[in-house]
Amino acid sequence: MAFRFVHTADIHLDSPLRSLALRNSELAELVGDASRQAFAAIVDLCLAERVDALVVAGDLYDGDQTSMKTARFLASQITRLHQAGVRVYMIRGNHDAMSRITKQLALPDTVTIFGGRCQSVIQPSTGVDVALHGLSFASPKAPESLLPKYAAPQEGAANIGIMHTSLADSPGHDVYAPCSVADLQNHGFDYWALGHIHVRQVYSGASTLVMPGIPQGRDINEAGEKSVTLVTIRDDRSVEIEERLTSVAQFERMSIDLTGASEWSEAIVRIRAGLEQARKGTRSRYLVARLGLVGTSAISWSLMRDRDLLIAEAEQAAEQVGDTWVEKLELALSAPAVGESGNVADPALELAQSMRANARSEAFRSEARDFVLRTIADLPPDARSFAGKDEAGLEQFLDDVLAGSVDLVTARLKAGATR
Repeated sequence: MAFRFVHTADIHLDSPLRSLALRNSELAELVGDASRQAFAAIVDLCLAERVDALVVAGDLYDGDQTSMKTARFLASQITRLHQAGVRVYMIRGNHDAMSRITKQLALPDTVTIFGGRCQSVIQPSTGVDVALHGLSFASPKAPESLLPKYAAPQEGAANIGIMHTSLADSPGHDVYAPCSVADLQNHGFDYWALGHIHVRQVYSGASTLVMPGIPQGRDINEAGEKSVTLVTIRDDRSVEIEERLTSVAQFERMSIDLTGASEWSEAIVRIRAGLEQARKGTRSRYLVARLGLVGTSAISWSLMRDRDLLIAEAEQAAEQVGDTWVEKLELALSAPAVGESGNVADPALELAQSMRANARSEAFRSEARDFVLRTIADLPPDARSFAGKDEAGLEQFLDDVLAGSVDLVTARLKAGATR
C-alpha cells in the first residue's frame, strides 16, 4: 500500500503585516488571518485525502511570537490530525528558531519535531517502510550546508529528507543552509521535502525535490495562487506529486489601460471591468489586487490630482465585484500631445519639463538621496525597507518618487487651470 503525505513549509502563522495595516486595517486583518485559514485548509486536505502524515519543512511560525492565541489555534489543528491518526513530522526553520511557542507548546506523541542533530524515524507501512530524516536548527543563521549532517539512506526503505534551505542561493531570500540540487539528488533519498523559498519549485531526477512555496501569500511580492504538495510514494518507491490550492487571499498585479478615456466615469467602468475579469480567473476565496493604471488619457491630470477619490471609487468597485480588495493604486498615465498644430504653448507642461530636468540632475538627486538615508536612520529597523533593501532598490525608489512628484505637481496645475 502506498505511503501518502502532504508536504508544506513557510506557513508563518500570524505573520505581522505592518505596512499593509498602515494602508488598510481591514485588509490587514483579512490577510493576517489568512495564514491560519490556510493551515486549517491544509489539515482539511490531510483528513479528506486520509493521508498518513503531514510534513512541515520549517517556518511554521514567524519569529519571536508570544501570543497564546496562536498556540491554542495550532494545538486545536494538531488535535484534529492526532484524532484521525495522521502523524506530523516537523523541522524548525530560521523563523521557528526565534519562536517561544516552539519551546512551550505541548504536542501529542503523533508529532515528531526533529532536533539539532539529524534524526531518522522509521514509519512502518503495509508496503515499503518509510524512513524520514530531518534536522532543525537552533539559530536563525545557518551559513553552511546541512547536507553532510544527514544520515545515509536506509536500505530497503523509501527515504524522505526534510530540509530548510535556500538551495544555491535564491534572490529575495536570506542565505540559509545552502546546497545544490545536484548534491541533494546524489544523496540517495527518494524525496526531499524542502522549505524556505516562498515560490514553488520542483526538480526531477535521481530523487524528487519539491519546494512547495508559501501556502498563503502575505503581500504583493508573494502574488499568485499558493499551494501545498500531496505526495504518494508507491511500494516500488516511485514518487507521484500533486499540487493542491491552499491560499485564501490571492494577491495579483493588474494593469488597466485607460488610453482614450475622456470621462472620469469611463475610467471607473474600465477599472470595474478589469476587476471582474480578474475575479473570474481567481480560484482563491479573496482577490487582493494592486491596480496599475496606464495609458494616455485626457483626464490623466484629474486622475492624478484626485488620487484619493480614485482610490475610494476603485475600492467601491471591488466591493461590488465581491470578495475583492484593492491593495494599492499605481498611476503611470500621460496626457495626450498638444493639439494637432503643435503651436499651442502650455506653461504647465513647460514647467513640468523644467522640473524633470532638475530632478535628473546629480546635485538634486544627491540631496534627495541624503534626505532619504537620514529618514531611514531615524526609523525603527522593521520600517526601514520602504526605500528598497539595497542600493539598487534605493535608486529605483528615487526614480519613482521624483517622477511621481513632477506628475503630481503638474496634475494639480493642469486640473486647477481647467476649473
